[in-house]
Amino acid sequence: MTETFDLILTGGTVVLPGRTVRADVGVRGPHVAAIGALDPGHAAQVVDCAGLHVLPGVIDTQVHFREPGLEHKEDLESGTRAAVLGGVCGVFEMPNTTPPTDSLAALKDKLARARARAWCDHAFYLGAGADNADALGGWERAPGCCGIKVFMGSSTGTLLVEDDDVLRRVLTSGIRRVAVHCEDEARLRERRALVAEGAPVAAHAEWRDAETARRATARLLTLARETGRKVHVLHVTTAEEMALLQAYRDIASVEVTPQHLTLAAPEAYETLGTLAQMNPPIRDARHRAALWTALDQGIVDVIGSDHAPHTREEKARPYPASPSGMPGVQTLVPVMLDHVHAGRLSLERFVDLTSAGPARLFDIAGKGRVAVGFDADLTVVDLSARREITDAWSASRCGWTPFNGHTVTGWPVMTVIRGHVVMREGELQGAPLGAPMRFHPLPPAPAEGSLA
Repeated sequence: MTETFDLILTGGTVVLPGRTVRADVGVRGPHVAAIGALDPGHAAQVVDCAGLHVLPGVIDTQVHFREPGLEHKEDLESGTRAAVLGGVCGVFEMPNTTPPTDSLAALKDKLARARARAWCDHAFYLGAGADNADALGGWERAPGCCGIKVFMGSSTGTLLVEDDDVLRRVLTSGIRRVAVHCEDEARLRERRALVAEGAPVAAHAEWRDAETARRATARLLTLARETGRKVHVLHVTTAEEMALLQAYRDIASVEVTPQHLTLAAPEAYETLGTLAQMNPPIRDARHRAALWTALDQGIVDVIGSDHAPHTREEKARPYPASPSGMPGVQTLVPVMLDHVHAGRLSLERFVDLTSAGPARLFDIAGKGRVAVGFDADLTVVDLSARREITDAWSASRCGWTPFNGHTVTGWPVMTVIRGHVVMREGELQGAPLGAPMRFHPLPPAPAEGSLA
């Protein structure tokens, strides 16, 4: 019996687990059905991918889409639209909205808001705090939840876990990997005078200095070891943190961002002003070099964009009244492909950092590789395309990017989600069809009173 397909991508170079080969990819329904030499006459739709690379769908495990409450900056439709235009097939969205996503009711509200509006697949973090710390172990099992997020230092929003007693309660409630923003709140308060009114934006990196990050990461790692809970240290920015993390590879995973790998102080603040302001901050070239060394040595597990948009008007406020954060979900792929082109990392390493790595760390079901039976999530890129990133290209509601004017080599040309082409050559296709991501089942929760 002749195999038929809904979609065949022909003639591309496909990055498979362990090897990169010239092959066709056949899709039936939402899944990859065959890889090899396929007859295009047996497909309802055929896309010629000659000269292109077919990658597993990119997953961005840190985005802030601002809905509910801050939709003037971004919402779930505009944020996911930016994602697919940038070649991203799935996102983990953060809980520091207004109100925060800190209950099952708030999680269900976000899932309802995303229905028929989100362009890519998605899952949502629950935010941890003193009031819900003991309930999180049950809530993290809810459909559409990717895990628990902890802010050890204050940033956008009201979520904050600044003391070790509450953090210990969070880590002992549940078993999934906990994602953590590591800045020491006590040190931030002590040093607040460094950014009094009239301070230059470059003082942001002095206030939220390397010791602020190192101290919080050290506290987290100590408690993770004590409680036996796996943690995911978000947007690591310092050489000192990377030195610490080497000894905790069994229990701590590591994220870096494209902006911390690409931008450096003081130049970023001189050219971008408050557009370069984020938490933790853009640091000097010594720290940037340490991030690349850690990436080369396998200490870095994933790259996330930390997409955190604010309007131009908000960013134009004089520092320190200007908010921290920058957009990044749409530029993650082209910025990192430019680093691939420059020889700073291999294409296969990029795939592991943005597809296989997220799926492995967070137990995402059916994603992270091009493989028969897996979801047909595909990021198709032209490694030789030379394009300019511009504000006009940005689909984020904020309307700007810190990489405006940067010319890169390597560009996303097609995004396929569960077998549907949703972006091709910069144009959206069809209607939003994003769905909640699925995760591998967790072991049963211990019964109340159990010693397990």
